[in-house]
Amino acid sequence: MPSLKHCIEAYIHAKDGNRPHLMEAAFEEQAELVTRVRTDDIAFPPHLTGRDAITSIMVSQFAQRYENVYTFCIGAPPTPDALAYATNWLVCMTQKDDGAARLGSGRYEWLANAGRISRLVITIDEMRVLGREIAAPMLGWARSLPYPWCAIDQLERRMPQVEALRRVARELRCAGAR
Repeated sequence: MPSLKHCIEAYIHAKDGNRPHLMEAAFEEQAELVTRVRTDDIAFPPHLTGRDAITSIMVSQFAQRYENVYTFCIGAPPTPDALAYATNWLVCMTQKDDGAARLGSGRYEWLANAGRISRLVITIDEMRVLGREIAAPMLGWARSLPYPWCAIDQLERRMPQVEALRRVARELRCAGAR
């Protein structure tokens, strides 16, 4: 039976790399996705049921608008026997239409059942649209980080001198301390 860590990694690789076929390794067929969006800079349906619906929105439709996606789960992965796991996350990506950099952060809450994810709650606290000039340094930095599991100290190392990145890192550090 796959571990929750394996399922989470399958989801991250499916979403970030536009690989819908990986979603079968991540989610059970009748999985539930809840999104709590606390920003006006991105929109997702508040509730989806079923792996196919989740795949359509979170992988296929997502990939139509965004590319160069790097999603980091902040901290250590779940233990091999974990059935529940929560972590803060950070995403760096670019918009396909104009190349603008996007920077987002929030929280994942995962539940597993029978070796696959049965429920995922995604809270999106922030999703900023940054200038095109930010894309290259941001993506170069993201490429240098451990993926998809990254400690906050590693995240802050060699971070470009971009105030939006530094502010989000400070917020993630504070959120991890709670």
